[in-house]
Amino acid sequence: MSTQAPSRRNEPSATAILAMATVYFVWGSTYLAIHFALQGFPPLFFPGLRFSIAGAILYTVLRLRGRPAPSARQWAGTALIGLLMLCFGNGGVVLAQQSVGSGLAATAVATVPLWASLIAGLGGEWPGRFQWIGLALGFGGIVLLNLGGDFAANPVSAGLLMFASVSWAFGTVYSRRLALPGGLMNSACQMLCAGLLFFIGSAARGESWRLDVSPQALLALAYLTVFGSLVAYSAYVYLMQNVAPALTTSYAYVNPVVAVLLGVSFAGEVILPNEWIAIGCVLSGVVMIVLGWRRST
Repeated sequence: MSTQAPSRRNEPSATAILAMATVYFVWGSTYLAIHFALQGFPPLFFPGLRFSIAGAILYTVLRLRGRPAPSARQWAGTALIGLLMLCFGNGGVVLAQQSVGSGLAATAVATVPLWASLIAGLGGEWPGRFQWIGLALGFGGIVLLNLGGDFAANPVSAGLLMFASVSWAFGTVYSRRLALPGGLMNSACQMLCAGLLFFIGSAARGESWRLDVSPQALLALAYLTVFGSLVAYSAYVYLMQNVAPALTTSYAYVNPVVAVLLGVSFAGEVILPNEWIAIGCVLSGVVMIVLGWRRST
């Protein structure tokens, strides 16, 4: 079951810290990988491949190790969360990145903690004052980080990014109310369901499945499948089941920072003084969210 006792969700652990670090840094690099994958694959077909392969591998390994197959009710729950988070959330970002830069996409995704906190608050789980300050500081840092970026996105892509962020946040919060398989079986089933839904969407859009793909696009797909899905998404599912929403979604503040640092290291990009200030705001906001979460325990 995905719903844990409050005391368990509030216990800091080495596993939770490792899961957070994985999500922070691996997902920070996926914007670049999506950019390269889109150069060789249709936008809904390649997420279908990504999640189907990752889900099939993980599900097979778990079943061979003796994990029971999910019940029909659990399959239904994972299909719903896979639709909200992977199809609407990740799929919306992929579609938007066809016409907007990764900076704007990262800015939109940075609103996930705010949406998650508001949605959780409607269920009676409002963040504390210290966490609200951290959320505001982190979002301010993301805005400052992208002041020089391309904010002139077309309205359709902007709407897709906002819809993707709200859907991901809602799935994060609502997943704790559903009967879902435990542990890695949860992420395996979500990815299998999302992969099938992506293929249906790809066929409905008339995307061509006859591909002539470059090695670069194949490498990007492999990276997204292994690290973005098998490793990082499984870590995120663990966090959804064990820590508070404000802490679970704080990755959205770190991912853009990781993307900037990767650009400096591997693409020769230059960070301006205001961008260094923004990075400091982002990391300070995450620290305040974490400290506020620990104080609330």
